Amino acid sequence: MKGLSGDLLRSTTVIKVLAFVFLAVAFFYFGKHWSDGSSQQLLFFNSRQNPSGLISPSAVSLSSNFNKTYDLSTVINDTNRQQAGEVSIPPPPAVTLSPSPPPPSAVQHMGLLDENGVMKEDFAVGDYDPDVVENWPGVGNETDLSENNKVVKVKKFGLCPESMREYIPCLDNVEAIQKLNSTEKGDKFERHCPEKDKGLNCLVPAPRGYQAPIPWPRSRDEVWFSNVPHARLVEDKGGQNWITIDKDKFKFPGGGTQFIHGADQYLDQIEKMVPEIAFGRHTRVALDIGCGVASFGAYLLSRNVLALSIAPKDVHENQIQFALERGVPAMVAAFATHRLMYPSQAFELIHCSRCRINWTRDDGILLLEVNRMLRAGGYFVWAAQPVYKHEAALEEQWEEMVNLTTRLCWKLVKKEGYIAIWQKPLNNSCYLSREEGSQPPLCDPQDDPDNVWYVDLKACITRLPEEGYGANITTWPSRLHDPPERLQSIQLDAYISRKELFRAESRFWKEIIESYVRALHWKNFKLRNVLDMRAGFGGFAAALVENQLDCWVLNVVPVSGRNTLPIIYDRGLLGVMHDWCEPFDTYPRTYDLLHAHGLFSIERKRCNISTIMLEMDRLLRPGGRIYIRDSLAVMDELQEVGKAMGWHVSLRDTSEGPHASYRILTCDKRLLRA
Repeated sequence: MKGLSGDLLRSTTVIKVLAFVFLAVAFFYFGKHWSDGSSQQLLFFNSRQNPSGLISPSAVSLSSNFNKTYDLSTVINDTNRQQAGEVSIPPPPAVTLSPSPPPPSAVQHMGLLDENGVMKEDFAVGDYDPDVVENWPGVGNETDLSENNKVVKVKKFGLCPESMREYIPCLDNVEAIQKLNSTEKGDKFERHCPEKDKGLNCLVPAPRGYQAPIPWPRSRDEVWFSNVPHARLVEDKGGQNWITIDKDKFKFPGGGTQFIHGADQYLDQIEKMVPEIAFGRHTRVALDIGCGVASFGAYLLSRNVLALSIAPKDVHENQIQFALERGVPAMVAAFATHRLMYPSQAFELIHCSRCRINWTRDDGILLLEVNRMLRAGGYFVWAAQPVYKHEAALEEQWEEMVNLTTRLCWKLVKKEGYIAIWQKPLNNSCYLSREEGSQPPLCDPQDDPDNVWYVDLKACITRLPEEGYGANITTWPSRLHDPPERLQSIQLDAYISRKELFRAESRFWKEIIESYVRALHWKNFKLRNVLDMRAGFGGFAAALVENQLDCWVLNVVPVSGRNTLPIIYDRGLLGVMHDWCEPFDTYPRTYDLLHAHGLFSIERKRCNISTIMLEMDRLLRPGGRIYIRDSLAVMDELQEVGKAMGWHVSLRDTSEGPHASYRILTCDKRLLRA
């Protein structure tokens, strides 16, 4: 037993000795390797500071042993000599400095911010590779989409009855209109949208014989009868040079009730009466109320003026349909009980030629709405019987109009023949100098004149901004690029960077549209009527203008975001406020291109994606295109809903590449008939 314990003790001692030797060798090896081959060197810091209080560059120095080499044998020999009484001082070794490392390669920054976090004006968006673009594949034919590991079936949407081929959901809601207490103020022509579970759930068909629309500019003068098969306007207005039928086409001679000799002659007369109107320079954006078939706006386009033509869906219910088929900016809208969906100080000129509106009723509440939308210093043109006819009832109407416009501080600048032209003041000085108690009163200072979504008309005068915002805009075309003063009034989180945001958005869309034109051949598309469903500052529309695409854009500002409509109009563009959880006020088949940037990832929190896409199908002409630029999170659902509606869909990478969080979904609509 004693011998066994002794053996164990000796074996334990041997193990400890071997472990100690192993550790010693290991430390020696690592120490030598570190001193010989490591690129890490010791740094020493000097606490001395320069007079400015900052640490000088020389305050950081290399170790005195940096890059030195030593012969260990000489050190050992010297030590032995010292022990033998010999003193030897070795010469200092030569010190060599390593060359400075090469500068880092230049990094191309693709974002909006520089390395200091400041927004840049010279950022790059990136280009498309045309070879890649041309060979982008389409998606498959699956009709299932995965949601939280559950398979959701998207059923094919069926066709609506043929009776719905011109259906406008919020204006054709007969059930809601019949429940109105009164319709004497035009309430029945306003929005009455279906309840949530009674909305559109089918595809609106095209009429029999529908053909691809005649391209602009020929469409200004003629359209296919089969696309808008309604002859009532020809019967009612045949003698006023509005519209005629010639075989299989409608023809538009360019006349109107008050300008039967043609719109061009009429426009020349207006500009001759007041040269300061200066179509295409000072006057860029106009509103035509009760527009007929929109010949006034159609002929202004050749003078670089965008005129939005509006009319209600009344007894002449197809006026706006004709206007849009011609390729002229138009919307269904009525002066009734609510504000129109346009901002304050939107239009340089507002025109009414026999628009059948009683401007002086209810203390002038309808003309006060015109005053809200008219730009400071803008013009109101009225061509109507009270201007020129000498009949007792009509002369009384004229006197009432003169009295009302005087109280609005409008100046009657010219009355000639059957046309009268007033000008709105540039500031509030006239309003404030009126006698106390004058009617109509000024609106409350807290009233927001740009708040228009389901807001009642107000019988008060909209105040002009004290800063002069909206009045001091530049002339066309420079106003398209100049950041307007009203940027400072937009509700944003940022203050200083508003102009930088404006320029950044403009550059962003400029580069993208240039790549679309170059790689996707947009100039070969027959684009005329374009709808931007989430417009921001209008950069997408401005880029189309810069690329000389012969189209016009209606910029939609969703109610779910910031109200940038005033900026869009200050740039010389057209826009409207809308909630995409509700249908849009236009006829079916009225747009060639729908563009949606980041719309669905926001609106999906408020309403069903398929509801918005069904509305898009209603608005889009057969053969038209949709470009959706949105996050990956919504793309699967968008693809499946698009295929369920019979669209040809294709998912594409953005210029950022296949690993970006955004994709582009392009959709083509096919012709479907009942």
